[in-house]
Order: sequence, then structure tokens, then C-alpha cells
Amino acid sequence: MARTNINDLTAFIAVARERSFTRAAAQLGVSPSALSHTMRALEERLGLRLLARTTRSVTPTAAGERLLVTVGPKLEEIEGELTALSELRDKPAGTVRITTVEHAAESILWPAMAKLLQKYPDVHLEIINDYGLTDIVTERYDAGVRLGEQVDKDMIAVRIAPEFRRAVVASPSYFRGRAKPHTPRDLTEHACINLRLPTHGGFYIWDFRKGGREIKVRVQGRVAFNSVALMRQAALAGLGLAHLPEDVVEGDIQKGRLERVLADWSSPLAGYHLYYPSRRQPSPAFALVVEALRYRAK
Repeated sequence: MARTNINDLTAFIAVARERSFTRAAAQLGVSPSALSHTMRALEERLGLRLLARTTRSVTPTAAGERLLVTVGPKLEEIEGELTALSELRDKPAGTVRITTVEHAAESILWPAMAKLLQKYPDVHLEIINDYGLTDIVTERYDAGVRLGEQVDKDMIAVRIAPEFRRAVVASPSYFRGRAKPHTPRDLTEHACINLRLPTHGGFYIWDFRKGGREIKVRVQGRVAFNSVALMRQAALAGLGLAHLPEDVVEGDIQKGRLERVLADWSSPLAGYHLYYPSRRQPSPAFALVVEALRYRAK
């Protein structure tokens, strides 16, 4: 059997994990047709069919699944060791991939990373917004950013921001002729702006706490987004109530563009944490990212 190129195996792992030639090709920086040709050549060399292709999907065969499970982790180890070799360089280098949510990306990650990237030109960064609880190991992220309460116990967690609160707001025009809600239950009588989650049919459930009491409310409304910025714009347009981080709407409240309700039901959230696997060997570039983001109380 002809010797298999490690790049071909890396390409196969990408296709098998993404279940798509298009997404895998974008990840690898090649064309879908070139990637398809590489996979056919690999299958011919091995004498095995690794991928079952249809017009709508790509899935690993039994042989492909075995290769994915056995070779995938080994390739990650190899990549990790190659990354670790950057310690021998004079300057930190390499790509750091982080999954996060929009609010954390805009308010915390990017301000810190913009300064770091200017200082270290060989460090590359990918910040991907995703409201799902992404498996950072399977999806090959270096780290994730979520609220402290959402981080699994087997992860190393580094606080990168203080506690914060959410605010329920709407425009003065929305409240014109409407009674303002006095308890979270009153929200069921109002048009609310939903946050779409990646699960099928899933929306963020608004949660409130007061005096040890917790209430969760499934709200309804005409519009839904997976973007905090668009939710704010919809609230400003008078389309309903939005549940947003305080810092996002603080200026609008001060200028009278938005009005806040249910403030006494807003309790502090745990704050954002950067998390990554405990077995991960940090590269110099990743170590720089962690230190740049680490929260230091003033």
C-alpha cells in the first residue's frame, strides 16, 4: 500500500467531523472539489470506502468511523507537540481558536486581543460566536468563554470579567398605552424579543431571582435574533421588551431611549470565564492570551 500523507488524514478528519466537504474545505483553505479528489485518492490507496456520500450529506462509513476515532486524537497530539515547539522560537506564534458569545467577544475578548495582536504579529486569532455549549475538544477549539456556572468541572476555568446583571428594557413608544410589568410573570402579557439558541426550536428562557426566589419565563414575541446588537435595535424600534446585559443598554437608559423594568428581579451573574481542558499543554501564544484576558479586580 502506498504511504499515506498526514495531510490527507488531516483532511479526512475535517470532512468526517464537519460532515460536509464545503465546511471542511473552508476550514482547510482548499476548494471542495480538490478536497473531494483528495478523499477519493485516499480511499483508493487504502482500498476502503471511508465516506458515504449523498447529494445532501457526507457521513463516515464503519471503516471511516474507526479511522476517525483512532487517528483523530493522535493527529491532535502531533499538532499539539508541533505547536509546543514554538517555545523554541524567539517570539510566540501560532493560531488560537476561541468559541464565545457575542457579548463577551465585543466587551471583553476583542478589546484585550486587539492590543495583544499588535504586540505579537506572529500570533493568529479566531473568535467564533456560538450560543451553544460547544464541545471545545471535539470542535478543536483551544478554549471557550461562557458564564462561570456553565463551565464543566473538569475544565480549567480562568475568570476574565466581573459579575454583571441583565436588564429588561423597552422603548417609551412601546410602553405608551401599556401597563409595565411588575413581576416576571407579567411578561407573558407582553411582546418580547427572543434570543434564538442553536437547538431546534430553542429560545433563551428569561430567568429572574429575588430574595432566594427564582422564576423562569418563556416569552413570546414577533421577532427573534441570535445577536445582542440586533435585539437592542429591535427594542429601540419599539418592537417589544428585551433582556440584555446592563452595559449594552446603559447609555440608552440614561438618554431616555429605553426604559428599564423589573430591576429588583435582576441578580448578579457569575461573570465570564475562559476555560480549556486540564490536560492541554499551553503554547506560548495561548499562555499570552490567558494572561491578557485574566480578570484582575481593581
